[in-house]
Amino acid sequence: MPDASKAPKTDRATLGRVLTAVRRYQGLLMLSIALATATVALTLYVPILIGQAIDHIVGPGKVDFAAILSRLTLIAAVVGGTALLQWLMNTVNNRVTFQVIRDMRAQAFAKIQELPLAYLDAHPVGDVVSRVIADVDQLADGLLMGFTQLFTGSVTIVSTLAFLFALQWKIALVVLLVTPLSLFVARLIARKTHAMFRLQSETRGEQTALIDEMLTQQKVVKAFGQEQAVIDRFDEGNERLADASLKAIFFSSITFPTTRFINALVYAGVGLAGSLTAVATGGVFSVGQLSVFLSYATQFAKPFNEISGVVTELQNALACAARVFALLDEPSQTPDAPNAAALANVRGEVDAAHVRFSYEKDRELIRDFSVHAQPGQRIAIVGPTGCGKTTLINLLMRFYDVQGGEIRVDGHETRALTRQSLRSAFGMVLQDT
Repeated sequence: MPDASKAPKTDRATLGRVLTAVRRYQGLLMLSIALATATVALTLYVPILIGQAIDHIVGPGKVDFAAILSRLTLIAAVVGGTALLQWLMNTVNNRVTFQVIRDMRAQAFAKIQELPLAYLDAHPVGDVVSRVIADVDQLADGLLMGFTQLFTGSVTIVSTLAFLFALQWKIALVVLLVTPLSLFVARLIARKTHAMFRLQSETRGEQTALIDEMLTQQKVVKAFGQEQAVIDRFDEGNERLADASLKAIFFSSITFPTTRFINALVYAGVGLAGSLTAVATGGVFSVGQLSVFLSYATQFAKPFNEISGVVTELQNALACAARVFALLDEPSQTPDAPNAAALANVRGEVDAAHVRFSYEKDRELIRDFSVHAQPGQRIAIVGPTGCGKTTLINLLMRFYDVQGGEIRVDGHETRALTRQSLRSAFGMVLQDT
């Protein structure tokens, strides 16, 4: 389980890096905010028009149909304009999101080309694939929800509150005092969900790695009769993934009904306060205005529900983004020395002198190994599995560098040569093509 004490700092750092990636598309981002503002303004204008239409219904036989028709026509035009602006905003948000995701995948793939072989040997292929594909997809979902609902929701909350106070500040206070309970509840739940989503993401990576390894090495599994052992490993990991997923979904799913309950309290409070105000003012506060307030109460509460859902989704997105950034932050392969020479006119004389190497510090593999190969000479390296035959090839081609002694090709120390020129001098045939 991740250390909870370090999670907030990690989350802030991850969020900062995501925002840095998004900042490259500031123009589209500003356009999205402008479209969100226009959409909210038109959305908030509709209840006012509805309230005006209601106020033209005075009583039996006292209905101004012409005025109502005028308001309905205007409402239709406003709703149509709002729909168009929302479509444009979603198009812009999709463009920003998937350009960011494209950049991140390109960076991750380029990073894989730069990683030392030690990293790829130590990490299952499936886990690396999961980071580049599944985790980036989860991040895309979180970003899309963030752009679409977080922007619009924030603007809606501020704008609706301004309208409410402009119309009737006493009733607006009822809304303002009760609604923050939604944020308080959402924050409590978000703390629980983040650790679960991070565990879910890590376990999913393990499962992907296991499936990839078992499928690519199916002959080995069958040759050693390991089918049942592999099934048992898969079932154990699958159970852990199901458990982490269920816990994450459970905590995230209680956000919406909880905030809906608080919203119902807001709606009831506005209805009661509005009715008492209408009676107290003797009709100055009209039925149409009350309907506007009730509509605004719903409009004001809706973004809190959406933002609560966004917060939950962002927890998952940040957990996935952290895994992608961890890959990007891995140290790249040590570059060639600034004065590295290019190996040319190769004769094929190879010298290994007192070579020492081990993959793990506490497990020595090669110690004081020396060999001399003349040009054209054939030398077979034989020995039991694990004695270092493949490792010697890795050292010759500088997939790994020696930790003691040196290897020379045509009198040149291999670490003083460029990797490209060194490797182009070798012919290598792998066991698995």
